Amino acid sequence: MNEASLLAEVGLQIPRILLPAPGVDASAWAVVACDQYTSEPEYWEAVDRRVGALPSTLRLIYPEVYLNEADGQARVTRINASMRQYLETDVLQISEPGFVLVERHLPSGKKRLGLMVALDLERYDFSPGSTSLVRATEGTILDRLPPRIQIRKNAALELPHIMVLIDDPERTVIEPLQRAALDPAYDVALMQGGGRLTGRFVRAPALMAGIGNALAALARTELMVKKYGAGDRGSFLFAMGDGNHSLATAKAIWEEMKKSGTATPDHPARFALVELVNLHDDSLEFEAIHRVLFHVDSAKLFSEMETVLARKGAKVAVTLESHDKLSALLAENDGSGVQVIPFVSAQGWGALRITHSPHTLAVGALQNFLDGYLKAHGGDIDYVHGDETVVRLSSSPDRLGFFLPSIAKHDLFRTVLRDGPLPRKAFSMGEAHEKRFYMEARRITP
Repeated sequence: MNEASLLAEVGLQIPRILLPAPGVDASAWAVVACDQYTSEPEYWEAVDRRVGALPSTLRLIYPEVYLNEADGQARVTRINASMRQYLETDVLQISEPGFVLVERHLPSGKKRLGLMVALDLERYDFSPGSTSLVRATEGTILDRLPPRIQIRKNAALELPHIMVLIDDPERTVIEPLQRAALDPAYDVALMQGGGRLTGRFVRAPALMAGIGNALAALARTELMVKKYGAGDRGSFLFAMGDGNHSLATAKAIWEEMKKSGTATPDHPARFALVELVNLHDDSLEFEAIHRVLFHVDSAKLFSEMETVLARKGAKVAVTLESHDKLSALLAENDGSGVQVIPFVSAQGWGALRITHSPHTLAVGALQNFLDGYLKAHGGDIDYVHGDETVVRLSSSPDRLGFFLPSIAKHDLFRTVLRDGPLPRKAFSMGEAHEKRFYMEARRITP
């Protein structure tokens, strides 16, 4: 079996990756994932000033901070036009078939390794109860897909901020590539305090075969039983880390193409460019994703929460707390049966204590309630990283910020295998400035 066939067995294709051509300012080209800094337009305004008229992925993505603008379709049209322009004017250069070994030097000084690959969407199913090789780690909200589909469906290119996890404690897949002689792909200082990004091409057949064999070994049923105590729910090799709804969008478009008869087995839209990351990478830390509500009445919200959760057999107590107890309050989420969710508003600090919660995780209890409350009463929600950001955004009278505990990363695969996807926005792989920056692209049209 050749390396391409071996990789296909584990859901991968060897892509032809597009990178900025020589002479393009790579530090202006690379911008952070579009779903970051969604309540901080000043960040994106600074990026726009830095980029100016230079070629940049900023012109090829839709920063979510602007999703509610009046004429979003005009932005989508500009994005598609920019993609065509960059392809026609040699801004982008196509590489020989291969993967890219990515080294992200984070502002903290740590280094994160990743491997850019094309993932087969035929091996991915985000529906509840899925037993596919690639699985969602959070519930996919179908209402969030249409605007993303609108952006992607006529796009010539994909630029991924998708990060997909493998559970490889022995470091058999990605880490050995560090010792190989690889040709350089790029080396760039990232804007806005993002650190540094370097890439090297992985093309040798022996290296490709090694990757395929190592992944196949991780997918063996007997190993899954040993690690997770369950082997009857299908081979589970890849778990979504970042970009859950972006991959779901690519899947939805591919399924629609199949229904319309425009899909072929080798169509580029069958695959999605993603970065594989080892769950056991020392730099990889799971951060909590906090919530900030806008245009809400805190007293009304707390009162209704008590009523709604009481109908589910839970009890909610609201207490006033001091700001210096935040860490101690979050640490109370130790599995003892009481979920503690600190909050802050213009009126001060406090905490929710939920007893007999209907959800295993505190984030599940809170998110399920907030979804219903905001739909019924109005208001907006944002998902943010960092305690200081929550405090700053919650300083106005009609705002309310909730702090959530982080989950243990080593429990992720076992939990998803046994219980299915986690509640929406249950965890994040690092804070906003540590998120993936767009560098690589791939054609998704023939």
